[in-house]
Amino acid sequence: MEKRESIYTLPFALLCLSSLLFSASFNMIIPELPNHLSKMGGGEHKGLIIALFTLTAGISRPFSGKLTDRWGRVPVMAVGSVVCLVCGFLYPVISSVSGFFLLRLIHGFSTGFKPTATSAYVADIIPQNRWGEALGMHGLCFSIGGAVGPAIGSYIALQYGINTMFYSSSLFALLSIVIVMKMRETLASRQRFAVGMLKINKQEIIEWRVLPAAVVTLLSYTAYGVILTLIPDWSEHLGIGNKGLFFTAYTLSSIAIRFFSGKVADRYGRIRVMFVGLTIVSLAVLVLGLGDSINDLIIGAIIYGIGTGILSPAVNAWTIDLSLPQHRGKAMATMYIALEAGIGGGAMLAGYTYQDHIPRIPTIFIVNSFIIMCAFFYVLYWNTKNKETR
Repeated sequence: MEKRESIYTLPFALLCLSSLLFSASFNMIIPELPNHLSKMGGGEHKGLIIALFTLTAGISRPFSGKLTDRWGRVPVMAVGSVVCLVCGFLYPVISSVSGFFLLRLIHGFSTGFKPTATSAYVADIIPQNRWGEALGMHGLCFSIGGAVGPAIGSYIALQYGINTMFYSSSLFALLSIVIVMKMRETLASRQRFAVGMLKINKQEIIEWRVLPAAVVTLLSYTAYGVILTLIPDWSEHLGIGNKGLFFTAYTLSSIAIRFFSGKVADRYGRIRVMFVGLTIVSLAVLVLGLGDSINDLIIGAIIYGIGTGILSPAVNAWTIDLSLPQHRGKAMATMYIALEAGIGGGAMLAGYTYQDHIPRIPTIFIVNSFIIMCAFFYVLYWNTKNKETR
């Protein structure tokens, strides 16, 4: 009977819609931030745009994981969206490089909170044998936000100015909050918020059971940090006016594959699917490094979308597989800490190697391709050592 139950319920649909709007909110400003920073005189520090965002996202994960398991899924999701709402109104009034980077630090708390609680909420309302499919579909909606956000943001910036783009980001975050606050709490033993919940001891930072999934996440997501840092300038170099084009192409292909990639992970096992996903992601980054035309950029984006669309649901489901039910928030927080570290590390590597020298970009992509393959060999080692395929 469990297999015949539909996962497409109203709570799941609302969760997906909220995540779509949240994703669009913080992603829509990314393509325009490098140029915005250059105009303020901080062009040589472009790698920090993503790195600082992911730094606070990673730092906040132990807190969001603990709050998710004690305070509740819904309020933690709401906190993440509120941060996006406030930051969208602050970007237009910040005129200094130091102020901009401080705001990027604050903005990072948004993704430190909402995705952690959202993943735990999905595990609460979906049967275990459908986690891969559900996380795949939820990831699809998050990816749609990641696709339409940059495209819409760049269009608004070109037509109405960058300040209007920032305000639009706040509007999307507000809509996400409205949806979240209408949702039922799923944490059975919810506690009232107390300041003591913000006290973290070392046992509450990392869920060691899910460390294998965290390693794969860290290594594979370096590619996204590299892409977020370099693609806007690389797109401009290739003559692409709308810097969100890459993200649209990548996300559309990711959306297409997610319709069944989660089901495949449920049926054939997380490990087999991760092998395929890591191989494709590595190939995509290699294509970006070897290509030098708009067509090559779009092909690389499509391949990258296919790879991440296959890999992400499998890794997320594997994380939940390895965790205990009472520690799902901490488990997902651990995985997301690794994700932020990977994105931030990739962004730092790209930004400080790049230094606004366009000819360096292909080499950075090629090196990153080999970093991703390290994740492939780690999974191979782990699977051989544990003598099982999940």
